[in-house]
Amino acid sequence: MADMGAFREAVIAWVAGGPGDRARELATRLPVRAAVLLEGPSDVAAVGALAASRGRNLAAEGVCVLSMGGAMSVGRFARLLGPSGLGLRLTGLCDEAERGYYARGLERANAAQPSAAQPSAAQPSAAQPSAAQPNAPRPHAAHPDPAQQRIFVCAVDLEDELIRALGVTRVEELVRAEGDLRALQTFLRQPAQRGRSSQQQLRRFLGTKKGRKIHYGRVLAEALDPARMPAPLDGLLTSL
Repeated sequence: MADMGAFREAVIAWVAGGPGDRARELATRLPVRAAVLLEGPSDVAAVGALAASRGRNLAAEGVCVLSMGGAMSVGRFARLLGPSGLGLRLTGLCDEAERGYYARGLERANAAQPSAAQPSAAQPSAAQPSAAQPNAPRPHAAHPDPAQQRIFVCAVDLEDELIRALGVTRVEELVRAEGDLRALQTFLRQPAQRGRSSQQQLRRFLGTKKGRKIHYGRVLAEALDPARMPAPLDGLLTSL
């Protein structure tokens, strides 16, 4: 039986230059109504865990959560999945530093026109009204208009959002529970970590070993009180 995992694999093969017949077939059969474009697998792990914390199964809802292998691929994914391709509703979550890639990629695919306003720790980024409606009001980013395409921007990155939401003490408790306390203590003794805040140190620690960001993306998301979900993540899930 075909599932969302098979569709995801078909899309990735299509983007890599393979045929698109399998993706088209599965998009209709499942069916798939929307795609969430994420930079990497740690983002996928976190979004999946946060959706589950709200009692949601995105795949069962027809939403495909995709790891693109980097923000520079967003144009290719948007072109094949958006209005000129499968016609899916596209949305995404990105780091502040990658906002430009999402903006250009989705705009060229006629999928979205992101806001020029800067994100903050409390506000996700939202799309501007289309060129055909220059004076249309922009809805609050945490409660987006489902008729419009959306890009949600983390103030620094997803890990930073989760660490701030949980607090340094709680994240350290989770690191200890996962058996990584000694590795963290060794990391903190490095000269390069002097002068950095505890939040910055934890964020960097999560990226020091292959697979650690993916693992902690899920761990931190599962530990988060749904009522304290960072605004960009709350906006993303609310929009779907």
